[in-house]
Amino acid sequence: MLKRAFDILCSFGGLLVLSPLLTVAALAVKIDSKGPAFFLQERIGRNFRPFRIIKFRTMKTGSEKLGSLITVGGDDRVTRVGRFLRRYKIDELPQLINVLKGDMSLVGPRPEVKKYVGLFQVDYERLLRVRPGITDPASLRYSDEEGLLSLSENWEEDYVRRILPEKIRLSSAYVDNHGFVADIKLILKTILKTSWRDMTHPRENLL
Repeated sequence: MLKRAFDILCSFGGLLVLSPLLTVAALAVKIDSKGPAFFLQERIGRNFRPFRIIKFRTMKTGSEKLGSLITVGGDDRVTRVGRFLRRYKIDELPQLINVLKGDMSLVGPRPEVKKYVGLFQVDYERLLRVRPGITDPASLRYSDEEGLLSLSENWEEDYVRRILPEKIRLSSAYVDNHGFVADIKLILKTILKTSWRDMTHPRENLL
């Protein structure tokens, strides 16, 4: 109850405070390329209930149908404004709407698409006991995931065989030990990491 109340308060307040930035970002997306300002994609939520995650559109319209579900650094589907939004994680901010609606929490395992959840069904039965979140320990660890995958010759295989299992391990540890104080610390770490673009983990050690 405390976690949900905190999510509602912070997501509502965040949307109000960030409304000027959200407005500018939406206009920039519309001006830069044809298509809607927002991108909606089905993700798997708590108790395997699907929902539509909300982000600013960072790719050319229809790109998700023309390539992989994973985006790597240098992907030519990403627009000019999209690169900026992704670099500073601004494209993630509309997920505050998902938090307010109850689809997500501020802190929790990152929601995946059905394809990858199906590959790790048993693990996700454990993870999806809680609401997925905007950030968690795995999100911090792999904050430069696109850059990491761009170094791989077979990036989708590396994502499925190496990165995703490690993200599941980190998220599982969070689910087993999460608490209000731990959530506050993770939110602060996420804000600091995004603000300072602190990519502290050598890429070569992660793939």
